[in-house]
Amino acid sequence: MERPKDLSITPRTANIVIILFHFVGLVGLMIPATRQLFLQIVPWHLLLMLLVIVLAHKNFDNKFAAFIALLFISGIVLEWIGVHKNWLFGNYAYGKTLGLKIFDIPLTIGINWFLLIYAAGVTMQRSRLKSIFPRVIVGALLLVLLDLLIEPVAIRFDYWHWADNIIPFKNYYCWFLVSATMLFVFEKFGFKKQSIAAPVLLATEFVFFGLLNIVGLLS
Repeated sequence: MERPKDLSITPRTANIVIILFHFVGLVGLMIPATRQLFLQIVPWHLLLMLLVIVLAHKNFDNKFAAFIALLFISGIVLEWIGVHKNWLFGNYAYGKTLGLKIFDIPLTIGINWFLLIYAAGVTMQRSRLKSIFPRVIVGALLLVLLDLLIEPVAIRFDYWHWADNIIPFKNYYCWFLVSATMLFVFEKFGFKKQSIAAPVLLATEFVFFGLLNIVGLLS
């Protein structure tokens, strides 16, 4: 299955869309008058980022489609285990911000797992690390650092919430283990070297959640 060439986008276009929509979202969430509106479009923002990343991927084929489906389904299943069994991450539940849920799990969380793993995987693919295992470990550590920034924002904006408002250490080491496993799967799929779009998405996420944390501390 080959994607028609006229549906692909250049890295430049992808980068502009990623940065522009994160900037607009950042401003919208910072302003109290527009915050509720921008919280309502969070699921659409994730869908847009999915579309951009898919269209920017080189050599779209059945293998890439299978990878997306695998990470999406795995993410949903792992979150179901986390929410309903508390075996992963800790005692938490999802709020309304991430949109439509099935069995209390937002469908967009599967998209989010794909985006984060793909972005970290391509970033490591483009790094100077030549061996799989260093790339997997460093990539997983990057995602744990990102989660440190995401958690306060997620709680504040009702992405999810924790029992007794305490984020357990278990959340972070499970994030590391899950991320490392998924990044290992990414490596085994053996995708050709991808464009800068995915690393730009990862860097933009760090800036986006970092600035929201600063604003939250100052407000």
